[in-house]
Amino acid sequence: MPDHPSVRRVVDAALRKGVTLEVRSFDESTHTAAEAAAAVGAELGQIVKSLVFVAPHDERGLEPIICLVSGPNRVDIARLAAVTGEPDIRRASAREAHQLTGFVIGGIPPIGWDGSVRVIMDPDLGRYPTVWAAAGLPTAVFEVPPGTLRILANAVVAPITEERRAADIEADRTPPGPMATSTGA
Repeated sequence: MPDHPSVRRVVDAALRKGVTLEVRSFDESTHTAAEAAAAVGAELGQIVKSLVFVAPHDERGLEPIICLVSGPNRVDIARLAAVTGEPDIRRASAREAHQLTGFVIGGIPPIGWDGSVRVIMDPDLGRYPTVWAAAGLPTAVFEVPPGTLRILANAVVAPITEERRAADIEADRTPPGPMATSTGA
């Protein structure tokens, strides 16, 4: 496990709920879902994207809302607005995401943030026995069953993603080939 304060925050957050995480780190970036899937040898759908959205409030400023989304999926803003009851919700800028969570984009984990955060989880993550999520750095990930992830993140599972075609879903289930794990050296 990398000895870094960001990773320690994630591990400690899990330990507070009685879960020990095994963090894997890589020399190459796992910043994108495709990079993470190739690095761990998983399907793209097993990669958890922790996406930060914000709901503006006059009295409180910006309220962060984290969406835990399966790798190939995209958040549907209208669905997210309906699920959260926040009509003005929008994607956070990189600066806002960092300020509100304490983590940089590409390494934003599903747990361990600064302060209280609402979390909405994509039901598609439940299709897999385990999923992989960022562990606080763009080069660190951990594997966890989706049910455990939901508990750790105190997430509400709700349909928040765009509809996808059956052919696209099947393509995402194809395991990465030998070229996907190449370092390019």
